[in-house]
Amino acid sequence: MKNFSWGHGVVIALFAFIVFILSMMFLFPNGQKNSEMVTDNYYEEELKYQDVIDAKKRADDLQEKPVYSQEKNGIKIVFPKDYNNSNTTVKFVLNRTDDQNLDIKKPVQLDAAQSFMIPAQVLKVGNYTLRLMWTKDKADYRMDYDVIWK
Repeated sequence: MKNFSWGHGVVIALFAFIVFILSMMFLFPNGQKNSEMVTDNYYEEELKYQDVIDAKKRADDLQEKPVYSQEKNGIKIVFPKDYNNSNTTVKFVLNRTDDQNLDIKKPVQLDAAQSFMIPAQVLKVGNYTLRLMWTKDKADYRMDYDVIWK
């Protein structure tokens, strides 16, 4: 090491930088499998996002909001008692954050207790975003929940 100069240091630093970049190219993508966009129609949905903002604001202004709970047999969503099937249409989207093949989108009917259940059989362990959308008396509402299914 008696002939080590600053030129050797530059070569070693350049070599270390190249190894770092190559390791990022080959190791980092392996952890990002199944990373898709949240939606295929991103631009179309972006244009109508003001409707989503208005629906979320209306939902935030409600005195009583729908609540969800995780149970052994699935995710249960309960609406306030003044909701019923004659003046309310409900749908939900359950987006899986890492694999869109596990997404669930469905319109539902409320039962006699103004609730519905997303069965555990269709859920896989992981993170979801639950988008609950409903129309009551011709007004749209929307609430988003982060769900960790275990």
